[in-house]
Amino acid sequence: MTTPQAPTPDELAALRRRYRRERERRVRPDGPRQYLGVEAEFGFYAADPYVGEPAGREPLRDTVDVAVVGAGFGGILAGARLRRQGVRRVRVIDKGGDFGGTWYWNRYPGIHCDVESHVYLPMLDETGYVPEWKYSPGEEIRQHAVRIAQKFDLGADALFSTTVTALTWEEDSRTWIVATDRGDAFRATYVITATGTMTEPKLPGIPGIQDFEGHTFHTSRWDYAYTGGGPDGGLTGLADRRVGVVGTGATGVQVIPMLAEDAGHVFVFQRTPSTVDVRANRRTTAGDVGADREGWARARRENFLRIVSGEDHDEDLVADGWTSSAGLLEKLLPSFRRPGDREAFEAAYEAADAAKMNEVRARVEQEIADPATAEVLKPWYRYACKRPTFSDTYYPAFNRSNVTLVDTADTHGIERVTEHGVVVGGTAYALDCLIFATGFSVGVSGVHSGRLPVRGRGGTLLLEAWARHGVRTLHGFTSNGFPNLIQMGSLQNASSVNFTHILDEQAVHAAALVAAAEAGGALVEPSREAEDAWIAVLAEGAPDHERFHAECTPGYYNREGRGRPGGPTAYPHGAVAFHELLRRWREESMDEVLS
Repeated sequence: MTTPQAPTPDELAALRRRYRRERERRVRPDGPRQYLGVEAEFGFYAADPYVGEPAGREPLRDTVDVAVVGAGFGGILAGARLRRQGVRRVRVIDKGGDFGGTWYWNRYPGIHCDVESHVYLPMLDETGYVPEWKYSPGEEIRQHAVRIAQKFDLGADALFSTTVTALTWEEDSRTWIVATDRGDAFRATYVITATGTMTEPKLPGIPGIQDFEGHTFHTSRWDYAYTGGGPDGGLTGLADRRVGVVGTGATGVQVIPMLAEDAGHVFVFQRTPSTVDVRANRRTTAGDVGADREGWARARRENFLRIVSGEDHDEDLVADGWTSSAGLLEKLLPSFRRPGDREAFEAAYEAADAAKMNEVRARVEQEIADPATAEVLKPWYRYACKRPTFSDTYYPAFNRSNVTLVDTADTHGIERVTEHGVVVGGTAYALDCLIFATGFSVGVSGVHSGRLPVRGRGGTLLLEAWARHGVRTLHGFTSNGFPNLIQMGSLQNASSVNFTHILDEQAVHAAALVAAAEAGGALVEPSREAEDAWIAVLAEGAPDHERFHAECTPGYYNREGRGRPGGPTAYPHGAVAFHELLRRWREESMDEVLS
């Protein structure tokens, strides 16, 4: 495909007007409230389809060294790094039936990672594993999560099909009491929360959603008993079924081509099209990625992080859609500190952004046979407004006679659900099955949502303390008044498109905190002054991306068109600099959190 030339000033002005029009077609007054949690009457959407009724057991009243809440990669890596520090009793707790987190739940047809597997899969150097594909299928990723857990014997004390319901600090014993929905009330000297950013499924709050009499499920709980087949396809149960799919983000882009292969007819209900770039997935060998060299995986993922963070680099080891478009991530990640004339940079940035999006829209025209369908699939927004997706099979699926694209932008989504299907623009679409590819409530973990109450010194609730004084941490991990509580996630630290790399660095840091406290017989707890100093660091030089995202098409990056939340939420100089800051702090200043 020929790359379009940079747009002229008149073309840029026209693009801005088009972007504004398309945004207004999709913004809803209810913002994030348009989505429902999978609770109460919708609880069946969150049920675990991979295990039967959990076996009965006696409630636990014992004591462990560390309780790790969450068995996704964050919890697994925390456990592995703790083991390497010599910690004996590590108990991982998760509501899922095994290790894997997001990759335990997400097993829908066509699922793959959108970051190269040789940088996404953690601890490849330590396990000796070399991924088979440039972009791993979900089962390969899930099995690798289990592989790490087995290598570090994390299953010995693990509790699965178990939800932590409360964390309470007991001053006299200097331990946390961990309560669960299985009646457990055991003690832990330290608690690490690794509840993830993609664990809570969300549903669109469509009127009548509870009235549908056909079959329905969320993609994170795929019902293979109904569809037949598996992640590689063969969905024979859908051969004569009319299937509706709601959602065209990363999940929809992967699952829709698989449904198109096997279903009688597929109706794709789209509010906002994704940016779909070339994936070019292929099998790989150890020689392809230099896996014969010691430390090859660490070097590769550090190289990837430097490039997507806007840091200087000598070569591009991954060479994919992320690294080739890294400069356009400036509005997505708090990085890319550019010296010099900001106005000139913004002008050049907008022109490069427009050229890239023109390239994506040209790809749509090239691959879609019907011009009207192609027009609906074109993304009219800036590149960093939504997480880009990658596929070589998505657009061709719309050339099939058994796939119908339904544009819901002008009605701000599906109008209503009936007993027999859905209604858009006054037109009823009869369905046998309705699948929600609507993703997760990103960043809403049990702790931050209030579903997992955390009580520190004096019975103070963590969320109440933050509501009164603002979110207060040191490096995003620890908070005054909540000793020996270490939080992993994206709050007040650094992030990147390859979040497993971020989680592994966090796990190293969490394990180092525990080891230092154990060595000194101390508690892990920052002072108020240390929190104040960190908040000042976050505020100083924080990027001004609010206007950019306020003008974006609605999505979870901008709270469905409401703009990004105010206040310092992330380290302003990017993940590479943040990881170096943590390394120096561990060497020079760790005593400031030990008391």
